[in-house]
Amino acid sequence: MGLQTSQPENTPVQASVIKDLDAVRDMIRRHKRNDIIFAAIGLIALMIGLLTLLTLFIHLVMDGYPRFNLQFFSDYPSRRAGSAGLLSAWVGSILVMTVTFLTAVPIGVGAGLYLEEYAPKNWFSDLIEINVSNLAGVPSIIYGLLALGLFVYGLGLGQSIITAGLTLGLLILPIVIVSTREAIRGIPVAIREAAYAVGATKWQVVRDHIVKYSQGGILTGVIIGMSRAIGETAPIITIGALTFIAFLPPSPITEVAPYLNFEWLSSGFTVLPIQMFNWLSRPDHAFHINAAATGAIIIVVTLLMNGTAIYLRYKIRKNIKW
Repeated sequence: MGLQTSQPENTPVQASVIKDLDAVRDMIRRHKRNDIIFAAIGLIALMIGLLTLLTLFIHLVMDGYPRFNLQFFSDYPSRRAGSAGLLSAWVGSILVMTVTFLTAVPIGVGAGLYLEEYAPKNWFSDLIEINVSNLAGVPSIIYGLLALGLFVYGLGLGQSIITAGLTLGLLILPIVIVSTREAIRGIPVAIREAAYAVGATKWQVVRDHIVKYSQGGILTGVIIGMSRAIGETAPIITIGALTFIAFLPPSPITEVAPYLNFEWLSSGFTVLPIQMFNWLSRPDHAFHINAAATGAIIIVVTLLMNGTAIYLRYKIRKNIKW
């Protein structure tokens, strides 16, 4: 008679362990499946957004292609669509963006540094932080109404370039403040501790380390804010931008001392989105071609600004030695 061997039965403890392992494996498989589904949904959403933008951009380029020439950039607006150009619009956009940059960036970066490095952590600073975050989501038309009452009528600045620049500066100010604070928060605590350990003062730490290491993120936020401002229409219309202007503001630079002229700040103006809106309101299809070309130019400028922000952030971070 041959010997028969039997497998030992699992004890209750072993059976419980095996059951728990099977449950863990099932949970891991379920989580991996959920991760794949979520990644697929995110990719589909991203592709829908990109394809929609690409389709609209191609449509604008195809419609506005006949006007892509130097004459379109060097001619004034005209009642004849074939000879109308963007000269006063793009010059006005540059001047308005200059005022916006000079007002929003120093105040925004300074406010972000103060709130993150100097402000005491109490209910008042928390209130300021909440309001800054909320202001970033306020519709742009509200800023236009605020500027109309404050700058145009209250301060008597009129419907001028400085009013438009200050309005757009207020619009992007929360963006600059939030991006500055987020860039500062990304700096390792060890950098501050090392600076304090060798005897650096608070101001030296902020000037030589905080600003230096966070400048990539700050610059990115500034450029993104400016790219939003350059395409805004509602606040500019609210404060009374001209829809048809066949002259340029006075030059900011003169040939006589002190070589600076500030009369352009009080000049009438128009910008690229307003000029596009003007042409779209015309019944003639030829003006719609001009509007399509202007829209494509605005999109290209916005993409270039955002691409520049990404490139500069990459270069700055690459050159910084932690």
